[in-house]
Amino acid sequence: MANQQPLFAADDSMAKTRPLAARRRPSALADYVGQVHVLGPGKPLREAIERGDLHSFILWGPPGTGKTTLARLSAHQANAEFVQISAVMAGVKDIRDVVARASQERGMGRATVLFVDEVHRFNKAQQDAFLPYVEDGTLIFIGATTENPSFEVNSALLSRARVYKLQPLSDDELSRIVRAALAAEFTDVTVSDDALSQLVASADGDARRALGQLELAVDLASAENGSTTITETTIEEITRGLARRFDKGGEAFYDQISALHKSVRGSDPDATLYWFARMMDGGCDPFYVARRAIRMATEDIGNADPRALELALNAWQVQERLGSPEGELAIAQALVYMACAAKSNAVYEAYKAAQQAVAEGGSLEVPMHLRNAPTPLMKDSGYGDNYRYPHDEPEGYAAGVDYLPESLTGLRFYRPVDRGLELKVRQKLEHLRALDKNAVDGPSS
Repeated sequence: MANQQPLFAADDSMAKTRPLAARRRPSALADYVGQVHVLGPGKPLREAIERGDLHSFILWGPPGTGKTTLARLSAHQANAEFVQISAVMAGVKDIRDVVARASQERGMGRATVLFVDEVHRFNKAQQDAFLPYVEDGTLIFIGATTENPSFEVNSALLSRARVYKLQPLSDDELSRIVRAALAAEFTDVTVSDDALSQLVASADGDARRALGQLELAVDLASAENGSTTITETTIEEITRGLARRFDKGGEAFYDQISALHKSVRGSDPDATLYWFARMMDGGCDPFYVARRAIRMATEDIGNADPRALELALNAWQVQERLGSPEGELAIAQALVYMACAAKSNAVYEAYKAAQQAVAEGGSLEVPMHLRNAPTPLMKDSGYGDNYRYPHDEPEGYAAGVDYLPESLTGLRFYRPVDRGLELKVRQKLEHLRALDKNAVDGPSS
């Protein structure tokens, strides 16, 4: 698609009072830039749109990647009625009105595309309201969402719509968008290559943001000195404090915490710091990361280095007592320590195995020798009989004693790894089990 024109191509009929991003919206598929993985030559979605043979689909991707534009172009190419509603504002009544209108259009031989922006905000009742009309062909449904539709869209609706994942626009694509806007709308404005690169980087893959910032930069440069030159200083002024893409509780949030956790698990301190810095830059609550650090310390490091848990708890306390930036630095220190620490998930796996044994085994009786006997009746009933006090035994260990219910004797949940402190734990347990075998079988000859 090398011959494409930049996204949001010019439309001279639009009033200059509209936002630049709206004025630059393309009116033909040939003008659409980006998303080659779904719109490249031979791709099913591109072929369907060019044939005007629409199907219901969901566009999933971050803001400013062309979801609304693609929906409009799809309807236009198919000569279909385009009806847009927002899941934030619309209710069941609005959907019924759209259905009534679509039924009339259908009677005249024209299809209707219902475009639902932020479809993840529709509740089940709202989604169910238009599902029958998608099934019978009254509506062609196109949804747009920044959230993973697997979690946010009803399975019944999801099964009737294909999902296309849109990607953030590349720096090259954003540069083409901005240069085209300058050439079409700001012919007297000059932007240095460095300033343009700075603006594109701050847009973070979002075309709407890039064009919005360009418009602000033009206004700011003119207001300050009447200059037609946008400098790096101008860009710094309009982008100061602008956060990277990060939606607390949304898809980007879970992707980034997953990347952070896996970087720690993978023993990469540099990637760990990068993802932590990204989350802080995006406005994540430091306490959330501190809590997850405790999880990392117990799940992925465990007894290979128990100090990791202590350091994670200390970092939480520093954040609680001192706040930012000292607290964030303490969390960073804990995360880097954990990334470099020996790893073991032995306790994590052992706990899951024990939970499974409990779920499958039911309420097994506590062995008599392990029961306490605080009353004469309990003592006469055999509670505590034959209990051996380990501190009175050689090496402080009662060799050969079973502590599990009888039906689970010999079951092993905890299997220490041969790394970090757990190597010594493993060696000790192997020694104790040899003592157990000796106590049962007698000394080997």
